[in-house]
Amino acid sequence: MTKVPDHIARMIRVDQAGEFGATRIYAGQLAVMGDRGPDSAEIAGMAEQEAGHRAQFDALMARRGVRPTALQLFWDKAGFALGAVTALIGPEAAMACTAAVETEIDDHYSRQLDRLQETGEDPELAAMIEEFREDEREHRDAALAAGAERAPAYPLLSGLIRLGCRAAIRVSERV
Repeated sequence: MTKVPDHIARMIRVDQAGEFGATRIYAGQLAVMGDRGPDSAEIAGMAEQEAGHRAQFDALMARRGVRPTALQLFWDKAGFALGAVTALIGPEAAMACTAAVETEIDDHYSRQLDRLQETGEDPELAAMIEEFREDEREHRDAALAAGAERAPAYPLLSGLIRLGCRAAIRVSERV
């Protein structure tokens, strides 16, 4: 197995952590909402896509010998809690959470994709990121259409979640 360059390993590590975190957020939301919430079917569909993304990153990590973030247990609990708390606030807050997270992931994936396309390195990773970014954009748009911006204190809620996502991205790249 060839050694993966450090910057590529960081990309794979943080992306797998993000997809893992997304599955935990949706699990927390569905634990509160059950299958009868107004957006439960939509959330379940998004969760299924995120699980597929995570499985592909898990396989890529295994093939390339990239270690996962040491914070996986923390992201497990934090993601579930974020999903559950936003769902407890209400369906619009759950959707606000999705819109905020997916906005940050879109930005993050776009930066990674720009770098990979500029250098021409790792076309496999670039293709995965491009495909998953489109799914994340669809999730964001669906959340906005479902009333994310009607959540209580939307600008504050969205801003805090986005800030948390940016911090999680920076930390998970390295730890």
